[in-house]
Amino acid sequence: MRRAGLALLALLVLLGTSVAAAQPRVHRIGVVLLGGPGAQSIDGLRDGLRELGFEEGKQYAFLVRDAKGDRKAAGVAAKGLEADGVDVIFAVGSSVTFTVMEATKTVPIVFHTGADPAEVGLVETFRKPGGRLTGVGSQSRDLGPKRLELLKEIVPSARRVVGFYNPDNPTRNAVPALREAARRLKIQLIERQVRSVAELNAGLRALRHEDADAIFYIGDSMVSSQAQAVVEAGLAKRLPTMFHDSGTVMMGALASYGVSFRAIGHQTAKYVHRILLGARPGDLPVELVDRIYLAINLKTAKAIGVTIPQAVLTRADEVIQ
Repeated sequence: MRRAGLALLALLVLLGTSVAAAQPRVHRIGVVLLGGPGAQSIDGLRDGLRELGFEEGKQYAFLVRDAKGDRKAAGVAAKGLEADGVDVIFAVGSSVTFTVMEATKTVPIVFHTGADPAEVGLVETFRKPGGRLTGVGSQSRDLGPKRLELLKEIVPSARRVVGFYNPDNPTRNAVPALREAARRLKIQLIERQVRSVAELNAGLRALRHEDADAIFYIGDSMVSSQAQAVVEAGLAKRLPTMFHDSGTVMMGALASYGVSFRAIGHQTAKYVHRILLGARPGDLPVELVDRIYLAINLKTAKAIGVTIPQAVLTRADEVIQ
Protein backbone atom coordinates (compact mmCIF):
# COMPACT_ATOMS: atom_id res chain seq x y z
CA MET A 1 0.00 0.00 0.00
CA ARG A 2 2.80 2.32 0.94
CA ARG A 3 4.62 1.53 -2.31
CA ALA A 4 1.49 2.31 -4.29
CA GLY A 5 1.17 5.66 -2.48
CA LEU A 6 4.77 6.55 -3.20
CA ALA A 7 4.34 5.59 -6.85
CA LEU A 8 1.22 7.75 -7.10
CA LEU A 9 3.05 10.66 -5.48
CA ALA A 10 5.97 10.30 -7.89
CA LEU A 11 3.54 10.23 -10.81
CA LEU A 12 1.81 13.40 -9.61
CA VAL A 13 5.17 15.17 -9.20
CA LEU A 14 6.17 14.08 -12.70
CA LEU A 15 2.89 15.27 -14.16
CA GLY A 16 3.19 18.58 -12.32
CA THR A 17 6.69 19.08 -13.66
CA SER A 18 5.52 18.29 -17.18
CA VAL A 19 2.63 20.74 -16.94
CA ALA A 20 4.94 23.46 -15.60
CA ALA A 21 7.41 22.80 -18.39
CA ALA A 22 4.60 23.07 -20.92
CA GLN A 23 3.60 26.52 -19.63
CA PRO A 24 4.92 29.26 -21.96
CA ARG A 25 7.44 31.58 -20.41
CA VAL A 26 6.13 35.03 -19.54
CA HIS A 27 8.80 37.50 -20.65
CA ARG A 28 9.26 40.63 -18.60
CA ILE A 29 9.59 43.95 -20.41
CA GLY A 30 10.85 46.91 -18.40
CA VAL A 31 9.72 50.38 -19.50
CA VAL A 32 11.46 53.53 -18.29
CA LEU A 33 10.11 56.97 -19.13
CA LEU A 34 9.86 60.43 -17.67
CA GLY A 35 6.09 60.67 -18.08
CA GLY A 36 3.93 62.99 -20.18
CA PRO A 37 2.86 62.06 -23.72
CA GLY A 38 5.67 59.49 -23.90
CA ALA A 39 3.45 57.16 -21.86
CA GLN A 40 1.30 56.71 -24.96
CA SER A 41 4.13 54.67 -26.48
CA ILE A 42 3.24 51.84 -24.09
CA ASP A 43 -0.17 51.46 -25.74
CA GLY A 44 1.50 51.41 -29.15
CA LEU A 45 4.00 48.80 -27.99
CA ARG A 46 1.15 46.68 -26.63
CA ASP A 47 -0.71 46.94 -29.98
CA GLY A 48 2.40 46.02 -31.95
CA LEU A 49 3.20 43.00 -29.79
CA ARG A 50 -0.40 41.79 -30.12
CA GLU A 51 -0.09 41.92 -33.91
CA LEU A 52 3.06 39.82 -33.60
CA GLY A 53 1.21 37.17 -31.57
CA PHE A 54 2.29 38.28 -28.09
CA GLU A 55 -0.48 38.98 -25.59
CA GLU A 56 0.04 40.78 -22.32
CA GLY A 57 -0.28 38.40 -19.41
CA LYS A 58 0.37 35.33 -21.57
CA GLN A 59 3.67 35.88 -23.38
CA TYR A 60 4.85 39.01 -21.59
CA ALA A 61 4.30 41.42 -18.72
CA PHE A 62 5.17 45.12 -18.48
CA LEU A 63 7.13 46.55 -15.56
CA VAL A 64 6.60 50.29 -16.07
CA ARG A 65 8.71 52.84 -14.22
CA ASP A 66 7.55 56.45 -14.61
CA ALA A 67 10.25 58.75 -13.23
CA LYS A 68 7.96 61.83 -13.47
CA GLY A 69 10.58 64.08 -15.01
CA ASP A 70 13.46 63.00 -12.74
CA ARG A 71 16.41 61.51 -14.65
CA LYS A 72 18.10 60.32 -11.45
CA ALA A 73 14.95 58.39 -10.56
CA ALA A 74 14.99 56.91 -14.07
CA GLY A 75 18.51 55.62 -13.46
CA VAL A 76 17.54 54.05 -10.15
CA ALA A 77 14.53 52.44 -11.82
CA ALA A 78 16.64 51.02 -14.65
CA LYS A 79 19.16 49.56 -12.23
CA GLY A 80 16.34 47.95 -10.28
CA LEU A 81 14.78 46.47 -13.40
CA GLU A 82 18.08 44.88 -14.40
CA ALA A 83 18.53 43.48 -10.89
CA ASP A 84 15.02 42.01 -11.13
CA GLY A 85 16.05 40.17 -14.29
CA VAL A 86 13.89 41.80 -16.96
CA ASP A 87 14.52 40.51 -20.47
CA VAL A 88 14.65 43.93 -22.15
CA ILE A 89 14.15 47.60 -21.27
CA PHE A 90 12.24 50.01 -23.50
CA ALA A 91 13.64 53.52 -22.90
CA VAL A 92 11.45 56.41 -24.04
CA GLY A 93 13.42 59.52 -24.98
CA SER A 94 17.05 60.44 -25.62
CA SER A 95 18.03 61.51 -22.12
CA VAL A 96 16.23 58.51 -20.63
CA THR A 97 18.10 56.18 -22.98
CA PHE A 98 21.44 57.66 -21.91
CA THR A 99 20.42 57.29 -18.27
CA VAL A 100 19.30 53.69 -18.70
CA MET A 101 22.47 52.82 -20.61
CA GLU A 102 24.68 54.32 -17.89
CA ALA A 103 22.73 52.71 -15.04
CA THR A 104 22.78 49.15 -16.42
CA LYS A 105 25.42 46.69 -17.58
CA THR A 106 24.00 43.79 -19.58
CA VAL A 107 20.26 44.12 -20.20
CA PRO A 108 19.24 44.75 -23.85
CA ILE A 109 17.77 48.23 -24.48
CA VAL A 110 15.27 49.25 -27.13
CA PHE A 111 15.00 53.01 -27.42
CA HIS A 112 13.18 55.90 -28.95
CA THR A 113 15.37 58.93 -29.41
CA GLY A 114 14.56 62.29 -30.95
CA ALA A 115 18.26 62.80 -31.73
CA ASP A 116 20.48 61.00 -34.24
CA PRO A 117 21.47 57.92 -32.16
CA ALA A 118 24.79 57.49 -33.99
CA GLU A 119 25.69 61.16 -33.73
CA VAL A 120 25.07 61.31 -29.97
CA GLY A 121 26.85 57.99 -29.31
CA LEU A 122 24.05 55.57 -28.50
CA VAL A 123 24.97 53.24 -31.39
CA GLU A 124 27.90 52.79 -33.76
CA THR A 125 25.88 53.12 -36.97
CA PHE A 126 22.25 52.84 -38.02
CA ARG A 127 22.91 49.67 -40.00
CA LYS A 128 25.08 47.99 -37.36
CA PRO A 129 24.30 49.40 -33.91
CA GLY A 130 26.70 47.10 -32.05
CA GLY A 131 26.48 46.72 -28.29
CA ARG A 132 23.16 46.19 -26.51
CA LEU A 133 21.06 49.08 -27.86
CA THR A 134 18.83 49.48 -30.88
CA GLY A 135 15.50 51.05 -31.64
CA VAL A 136 13.79 53.92 -33.41
CA GLY A 137 14.96 57.45 -34.07
CA SER A 138 12.52 60.22 -34.91
CA GLN A 139 15.14 62.97 -35.20
CA SER A 140 12.48 65.22 -33.72
CA ARG A 141 15.27 67.52 -32.59
CA ASP A 142 16.03 68.35 -36.24
CA LEU A 143 12.40 69.31 -36.85
CA GLY A 144 12.69 72.29 -34.49
CA PRO A 145 13.32 74.92 -37.20
CA LYS A 146 10.39 73.65 -39.28
CA ARG A 147 8.23 73.60 -36.15
CA LEU A 148 9.15 77.24 -35.52
CA GLU A 149 8.27 78.13 -39.11
CA LEU A 150 4.85 76.54 -38.67
CA LEU A 151 4.29 78.46 -35.44
CA LYS A 152 5.08 81.68 -37.30
CA GLU A 153 2.64 80.68 -40.04
CA ILE A 154 -0.07 79.90 -37.48
CA VAL A 155 0.58 83.08 -35.46
CA PRO A 156 2.11 85.62 -37.89
CA SER A 157 2.20 88.28 -35.18
CA ALA A 158 4.56 86.21 -32.98
CA ARG A 159 7.74 88.15 -32.28
CA ARG A 160 8.89 86.67 -28.97
CA VAL A 161 8.78 82.93 -28.32
CA VAL A 162 9.73 81.39 -24.99
CA GLY A 163 11.13 77.89 -24.66
CA PHE A 164 12.16 75.92 -21.57
CA TYR A 165 14.92 73.31 -21.56
CA ASN A 166 17.40 71.58 -19.28
CA PRO A 167 20.97 72.66 -20.19
CA ASP A 168 22.27 69.39 -18.70
CA ASN A 169 20.37 67.30 -21.26
CA PRO A 170 23.02 65.29 -23.19
CA THR A 171 21.28 66.01 -26.52
CA ARG A 172 20.50 69.71 -26.03
CA ASN A 173 22.39 70.76 -29.18
CA ALA A 174 19.02 71.43 -30.85
CA VAL A 175 19.30 74.98 -29.53
CA PRO A 176 21.84 76.42 -32.03
CA ALA A 177 19.68 75.43 -35.02
CA LEU A 178 16.64 77.00 -33.37
CA ARG A 179 18.53 80.21 -32.71
CA GLU A 180 19.44 80.42 -36.39
CA ALA A 181 15.86 79.69 -37.47
CA ALA A 182 14.56 82.34 -35.07
CA ARG A 183 16.99 84.90 -36.48
CA ARG A 184 15.86 84.12 -40.02
CA LEU A 185 12.18 84.37 -39.03
CA LYS A 186 12.80 87.62 -37.11
CA ILE A 187 11.70 85.98 -33.86
CA GLN A 188 13.30 86.56 -30.48
CA LEU A 189 13.88 83.15 -28.93
CA ILE A 190 13.64 83.59 -25.17
CA GLU A 191 15.53 80.70 -23.60
CA ARG A 192 14.61 79.66 -20.07
CA GLN A 193 16.96 77.07 -18.60
CA VAL A 194 15.44 74.77 -15.98
CA ARG A 195 17.18 71.84 -14.33
CA SER A 196 14.24 70.24 -12.56
CA VAL A 197 10.47 69.90 -12.63
CA ALA A 198 10.28 72.33 -9.71
CA GLU A 199 12.26 74.96 -11.65
CA LEU A 200 10.07 74.45 -14.71
CA ASN A 201 6.88 74.86 -12.70
CA ALA A 202 8.28 78.00 -11.08
CA GLY A 203 9.15 79.39 -14.50
CA LEU A 204 5.67 78.68 -15.80
CA ARG A 205 4.08 80.40 -12.78
CA ALA A 206 6.30 83.46 -13.27
CA LEU A 207 5.59 83.72 -16.99
CA ARG A 208 3.27 86.60 -17.87
CA HIS A 209 1.18 87.06 -20.99
CA GLU A 210 3.21 90.14 -21.95
CA ASP A 211 6.53 88.27 -21.63
CA ALA A 212 6.09 86.31 -24.85
CA ASP A 213 3.77 85.69 -27.79
CA ALA A 214 3.94 81.88 -27.63
CA ILE A 215 5.42 78.93 -25.74
CA PHE A 216 7.60 76.69 -27.89
CA TYR A 217 8.88 73.17 -27.18
CA ILE A 218 12.64 73.32 -27.71
CA GLY A 219 13.39 69.62 -27.26
CA ASP A 220 13.82 68.20 -23.78
CA SER A 221 12.28 65.06 -22.31
CA MET A 222 12.03 66.54 -18.83
CA VAL A 223 9.94 69.41 -20.20
CA SER A 224 7.94 66.97 -22.32
CA SER A 225 7.15 64.96 -19.19
CA GLN A 226 5.37 68.06 -17.87
CA ALA A 227 3.51 68.81 -21.10
CA GLN A 228 0.17 69.04 -19.30
CA ALA A 229 1.50 71.76 -16.99
CA VAL A 230 2.94 73.69 -19.96
CA VAL A 231 -0.34 73.40 -21.86
CA GLU A 232 -2.36 74.57 -18.86
CA ALA A 233 -0.04 77.54 -18.36
CA GLY A 234 -0.49 78.49 -22.01
CA LEU A 235 -4.26 78.33 -21.72
CA ALA A 236 -4.30 80.30 -18.48
CA LYS A 237 -2.08 83.03 -19.93
CA ARG A 238 -3.75 82.89 -23.38
CA LEU A 239 -0.48 81.98 -25.09
CA PRO A 240 -0.24 79.60 -28.09
CA THR A 241 1.70 76.41 -27.34
CA MET A 242 3.65 74.53 -30.02
CA PHE A 243 4.80 70.97 -29.27
CA HIS A 244 6.42 67.97 -30.95
CA ASP A 245 3.87 65.21 -30.33
CA SER A 246 0.25 64.91 -31.45
CA GLY A 247 -0.72 63.64 -27.99
CA THR A 248 -0.08 67.10 -26.55
CA VAL A 249 -2.73 68.55 -28.85
CA MET A 250 -5.21 66.14 -27.30
CA MET A 251 -4.13 67.64 -23.96
CA GLY A 252 -4.96 71.13 -25.19
CA ALA A 253 -1.82 72.41 -26.92
CA LEU A 254 -2.59 74.68 -29.87
CA ALA A 255 -0.46 72.73 -32.34
CA SER A 256 2.23 70.12 -32.75
CA TYR A 257 4.54 69.08 -35.54
CA GLY A 258 6.46 65.86 -35.09
CA VAL A 259 5.83 62.36 -33.90
CA SER A 260 3.06 60.25 -32.43
CA PHE A 261 4.37 58.40 -29.39
CA ARG A 262 1.75 55.73 -29.87
CA ALA A 263 3.05 55.11 -33.41
CA ILE A 264 6.61 55.02 -32.06
CA GLY A 265 5.67 52.35 -29.53
CA HIS A 266 4.06 50.33 -32.29
CA GLN A 267 7.19 50.58 -34.44
CA THR A 268 9.48 49.47 -31.60
CA ALA A 269 7.39 46.35 -30.94
CA LYS A 270 9.24 44.34 -33.58
CA TYR A 271 12.57 45.08 -31.87
CA VAL A 272 11.29 44.00 -28.48
CA HIS A 273 9.72 40.89 -30.04
CA ARG A 274 12.87 39.83 -31.85
CA ILE A 275 15.07 40.36 -28.79
CA LEU A 276 12.69 38.29 -26.67
CA LEU A 277 13.05 35.53 -29.26
CA GLY A 278 16.83 35.62 -29.00
CA ALA A 279 18.10 38.30 -31.40
CA ARG A 280 21.00 40.53 -30.36
CA PRO A 281 20.21 44.28 -30.31
CA GLY A 282 23.52 45.14 -31.95
CA ASP A 283 22.49 43.17 -35.04
CA LEU A 284 19.15 44.95 -35.52
CA PRO A 285 19.45 48.11 -37.68
CA VAL A 286 18.01 51.33 -36.24
CA GLU A 287 15.01 52.70 -38.12
CA LEU A 288 13.65 56.21 -38.48
CA VAL A 289 10.04 57.04 -37.65
CA ASP A 290 8.16 56.71 -40.90
CA ARG A 291 5.59 59.49 -40.39
CA ILE A 292 5.50 63.07 -39.13
CA TYR A 293 2.20 64.60 -37.99
CA LEU A 294 0.83 68.15 -37.98
CA ALA A 295 -1.99 68.46 -35.45
CA ILE A 296 -4.17 71.47 -34.61
CA ASN A 297 -6.60 72.09 -31.75
CA LEU A 298 -9.36 74.47 -32.87
CA LYS A 299 -10.99 74.47 -29.43
CA THR A 300 -7.76 75.84 -27.95
CA ALA A 301 -7.42 78.33 -30.80
CA LYS A 302 -10.86 79.72 -30.01
CA ALA A 303 -10.13 79.85 -26.27
CA ILE A 304 -6.97 81.96 -26.70
CA GLY A 305 -8.22 84.06 -29.61
CA VAL A 306 -6.13 82.63 -32.46
CA THR A 307 -7.46 82.10 -35.97
CA ILE A 308 -5.76 79.18 -37.72
CA PRO A 309 -5.00 79.97 -41.39
CA GLN A 310 -6.88 77.77 -43.84
CA ALA A 311 -3.61 76.84 -45.55
CA VAL A 312 -2.42 75.25 -42.28
CA LEU A 313 -5.72 73.46 -41.65
CA THR A 314 -5.59 71.97 -45.13
CA ARG A 315 -2.17 70.44 -44.44
CA ALA A 316 -3.01 69.19 -40.95
CA ASP A 317 -3.09 65.43 -40.35
CA GLU A 318 -5.35 65.84 -37.32
CA VAL A 319 -7.74 68.64 -36.39
CA ILE A 320 -9.45 68.63 -32.99
CA GLN A 321 -12.71 70.57 -33.02
